[in-house]
Amino acid sequence: MESSNENIYPIFNQIISKREKENRLKQNAKCVWLTGLSGSGKTTLAIKLERELFEKGYLVQILDGDNIRSGISNNLNFSENDRLENIRRIAEVSKLFINCGIITINCFISPTNKIRSEAKKIIGDDNFIGIYINSDLITCEKRDVKGLYKKARKGEIKDFTGISSKFELPDNTFIEINTNKDINESLDDLTKTIIPLIEKK
Repeated sequence: MESSNENIYPIFNQIISKREKENRLKQNAKCVWLTGLSGSGKTTLAIKLERELFEKGYLVQILDGDNIRSGISNNLNFSENDRLENIRRIAEVSKLFINCGIITINCFISPTNKIRSEAKKIIGDDNFIGIYINSDLITCEKRDVKGLYKKARKGEIKDFTGISSKFELPDNTFIEINTNKDINESLDDLTKTIIPLIEKK
């Protein structure tokens, strides 16, 4: 009798390859991983970048807290272990998109180098573009339309990054984009960084 272990993944060598899908879409599928404090401008930049790339003919998908925490991670909180599990799930979803030839733009605080390294390990070095969205804490608090920083400083929100929970500066593999300046300047910097990495030559 044939061992069941031999047929656990019987179709992987039959499905259309990532390279074929990239050629069809005329793009290099990558995961653009934006990390930074709450209020640093990750989602704002991601939305603008998505539109910019889409208008240039690229197929792009944004992943952020709103469409992840309300779905595949709705059973997780913000403890260190749950943050790690949340990022693991996001990275696995990103990998599926990349295998379809699609560019993903991920906006997650992902506050520690351990968490970012785990994401990069799952997605793969060649497919991972780490971007540090750098904005100082004062500016982030000024942008806080939801009042999250105020609640965190009052102790009403536990494990809030930058206040009661640490944010480690990304290692030197991450590209830094400063968002203390005009958002369009930051977008221009980001676009110029990303385009050479995703365009099919």
